[in-house]
Amino acid sequence: MSISHIEHIGIAVKNLQDAIPFYENILGLKCYNIEEVKDQKVKTAFFMVGQTKIELLESTDPEGPIGKFIEKKGEGIHHIAFAVKGIEEQLKSIEEKGVTLIDKTPRKGAEGLDIAFLHPKSTIGVLTELCEDKNK
Repeated sequence: MSISHIEHIGIAVKNLQDAIPFYENILGLKCYNIEEVKDQKVKTAFFMVGQTKIELLESTDPEGPIGKFIEKKGEGIHHIAFAVKGIEEQLKSIEEKGVTLIDKTPRKGAEGLDIAFLHPKSTIGVLTELCEDKNK
């Protein structure tokens, strides 16, 4: 696998407007992008920390993946995302090695990235996301 860096860490929050001030006023980070990803039933807010992003995730539907996560586990770290090149080939290779994929083919995520998730049952309990920026 060819991972270049941690693309982002996803953190589930109940409300972006309540969570953003902690990152800005306490940690001194700047929220540079807020967007809704309708097909994932989520609204996101992004902060840069060096080369890595922090992605806050607010559910737009209690039945969406983030809504269900918060209901079951509460707010907190939801996933870790790695930047890769050739995401389609990476997914095929990982599946051939016995990893269960949530997404067998990439889909569009926030900031226009191609994304795919690996099932936490195959990744030592950590929801893992692969991301590729095809514009780079």
